[in-house]
Amino acid sequence: MLDPRDQAPGPFLAEARRLGADDLAVRRLLSAILGQGIHDPAAWGRSFQVPRRLSDAIGTLPRLRLDRVVTSPRDLFQKLRFLTGDDLALETVLIPLHRPGAASVCLSSQVGCAMGCTFCATARMTTRRNLAAWEIVDQWVQARDLARSQGRRVSGAVFMGMGEPFLNYDRVLAAAELLRCPYGAAVGAKSITISTVGLVPEIDRYTTEGHRFRLAISLGAATDAKRARLVPVAARTPVAQVMAAARRHALARRDRVMLAYVCIRDENVGEDDARALGELIGDTPVRLDLIDVTDPTGRFLPPAPDELKAFRDALTRHVGQPVVRRYSGGADIQAACGTLAGER
Repeated sequence: MLDPRDQAPGPFLAEARRLGADDLAVRRLLSAILGQGIHDPAAWGRSFQVPRRLSDAIGTLPRLRLDRVVTSPRDLFQKLRFLTGDDLALETVLIPLHRPGAASVCLSSQVGCAMGCTFCATARMTTRRNLAAWEIVDQWVQARDLARSQGRRVSGAVFMGMGEPFLNYDRVLAAAELLRCPYGAAVGAKSITISTVGLVPEIDRYTTEGHRFRLAISLGAATDAKRARLVPVAARTPVAQVMAAARRHALARRDRVMLAYVCIRDENVGEDDARALGELIGDTPVRLDLIDVTDPTGRFLPPAPDELKAFRDALTRHVGQPVVRRYSGGADIQAACGTLAGER
């Protein structure tokens, strides 16, 4: 079976040509599936003039089963729980944006995660596997369709859900390309962000390949000793090497690289931490995104308001580059960063 969502547009076009279809037919098909959310093969030929031989080759497309939708009464974030064909649970978040009626989708790239971040619920899941590209894209399609039913428009995607995207590199990039392509979901490349905890070979590969999606690198801490406590697996690579890869990316893109920093009370938000960040970053053009930790176990707590203010003041002195406090919504329904666990 030919599955357009398990390949980037280029390989899919090549396979479709082999089947005797032209590029226009394939683009119409992707527009039907990804643009309009139409999965009925009968409708492809009737409404989109897709040749029968192409729809027959594709057959019935697999779908994730939407098991549950939970809406936060506090900030209207919505968590979607899906079940895979092998009965594994994964979670996706529909994020309301500041513009009225606008939304983005936080996508999972794996079931579970092997990075072992001590403050993250996903890392405590015992079952782990990569998601296929179609499983990633189907999260976006179903979240987009839910948003449409509520009168909202989805205009972006962030690969910041369950899993480490760069451990599923090829499928994540294939999914991102299908979301980006103008005859697919038509999401702007700058409205798609791929996050990593700092896998240096994959960051360099991403930079060399010239992808135009935004890259976010999660540091956790500016010193190897603290990072080893917070991000055990990723911390096997010295943080200086991670920052060097971030610098190569920023210079190649001629743009600031986003550094995500999870703020934890009495752990990584002191004057020394700000000074270490300044020394680590140097003159690399960055945007530092501060995110309050959300740990369902209560072991790690977000900084107190005065502690966070003092940290931001220290960052102004030692880093001197843009600092943004990023809101991680849906905490009351365990949809915030670090709380997605896919619990059945």
